[in-house]
Amino acid sequence: MIPLEHRFTYEGRSVAWGRVGTGAPLVLIHGFPWSAQAWRRVVPWLAPHRTVYVFDMIGCGQSDKGPGISVAPEVQSRLLAALVKHWELDAPEVAGHDFGGLAALRGYFMEGLRYSRLTLFDAVAVLPSGSSFFAHVREHEAAFAGLPPYAHAALFQAYIGAAAHRPLSDEARATYLAPWHGRTGQAAFYRQIAQANETAIATVQDRYRSLDCPVHLVWGAHDTFIPVTQGEDLRNRLTANDLTVVPHAGHALQEDAPEAMVAALLRPAA
Repeated sequence: MIPLEHRFTYEGRSVAWGRVGTGAPLVLIHGFPWSAQAWRRVVPWLAPHRTVYVFDMIGCGQSDKGPGISVAPEVQSRLLAALVKHWELDAPEVAGHDFGGLAALRGYFMEGLRYSRLTLFDAVAVLPSGSSFFAHVREHEAAFAGLPPYAHAALFQAYIGAAAHRPLSDEARATYLAPWHGRTGQAAFYRQIAQANETAIATVQDRYRSLDCPVHLVWGAHDTFIPVTQGEDLRNRLTANDLTVVPHAGHALQEDAPEAMVAALLRPAA
C-alpha cells in the first residue's frame, strides 16, 4: 500500500496525500471509485526515477467523506491546483486515470496549471459521458445510500468487476471496497456518482486545443466504460502525440495492465 502520511486542508476539508521516490516530480491523479491506492502496483517502479505525489480526492480514500461536502469534478480540479501550489511544483509531469484525467485537463484549461508532460489513462474527458446506472443513482441517491451493507457491497463489487477485463484479485476488491464500507463510506460512494455531471466536461471540452507540453493517451482495448473511440476523439481534440491501445485490458488499466502504465510514464522524452 502507498502511505499517505500527510494532510492538506482544502476549504475546511482534510485531504490525504503522500510523496515517495527521488527525481523529477510526477503527480498521479486517481479516478472513481478508486483512490490513491489505484497506483500501488505502479508507484514502486516509478519511485527510483521520479518524486511521485499521490493524493485521495475529496470524498475518496482517506480524505474527508463527511456529509454535506461538494465532490463535483470542478472541486477536484481546484483541489489539484491548490495541491500543486502547496507542493511548490513548477510545471510537473502529471498523469490521470478516469476522472483523474478530467481533473488534469480542467486543471490545465480552467485553473491555469502547466505541465511538463501529461499522460491520460482511459480518461473521462469528452461527451457523451455517464451511464444509466449513474443517472439512476442521481435520481435515487438516498435510496442507494440506505441499501443494506451486503447489497451495497455486492453492487460495488459488480461495478468494479465490470471495469476490469481480467478477474480482479481478492486483494484488489478489498482495497477498493474499504473506503466505501460503513455508513459514511457507503453514502460517500453514491454522493460521488450523484455529483458527477456532464457540465464539468462540456465546459472544458470546448476549450481543448494543443497543449504546450507532450500529451500521451493510453487506453484499454476492452474499455466498456469509456470506449477507445472516445480516446481517438480526445487525441484529435488535444493533438496528442499518440494514443496507445493496450490489448487484454479494460477500463481498470491499473489492474489489467499496470506494466503498461509504468512503461508510459517512464518512456524517454521525445
